[in-house]
Amino acid sequence: MNSKNKLLIFTTVTLALSSVTVGTVIAQIKLTNQSKLFINRVGQVRVGMSVSQAAKAAGIKLIGDSPNNSCYYVKPQNEPKNLLFMVTKGRISRVDVRQNSQLTTFKGAKIGDTEAQIKSLYPGQIKVTPHKYVQGGHYLTFIPKDSANQNYRVVFETDGKRVTQFRSGKLPEVEYVEGCS
Repeated sequence: MNSKNKLLIFTTVTLALSSVTVGTVIAQIKLTNQSKLFINRVGQVRVGMSVSQAAKAAGIKLIGDSPNNSCYYVKPQNEPKNLLFMVTKGRISRVDVRQNSQLTTFKGAKIGDTEAQIKSLYPGQIKVTPHKYVQGGHYLTFIPKDSANQNYRVVFETDGKRVTQFRSGKLPEVEYVEGCS
């Protein structure tokens, strides 16, 4: 085999491996039902991004309410379902995970979990307060110990027994009970 053929084989293998790597990176970026919710992001969509930055980071189209200066919501055009992004001052400020969603937090918390399960996933970091609209229900608020994340929360809403929906984001928006209302 001459050196020209060796170079051609090396280049072909390198390009093939590069294609696989790029494909893997793209697959990891796209927002899916397997994406994880963190205190300040879901998948690659971070609190503080503009809607266009979030759509690009998620690899999906975001649709929703007409933009305004105060507060509105956008959501993925297709999947994942029951995921909403609150937008305030032109930036993503909160991520809402609603009923029947398959999304979980980075610790594995999900809709349907018991209050005890949430407390065990976040030991010593859950503040329990009464739900404003659901009799016997609660807000289980994860408060981070890390000083860099003190302006963020994860709020789990329950019916008194199980998680019905949850959200993460920055203060004060993450604690708005009525969302943008």
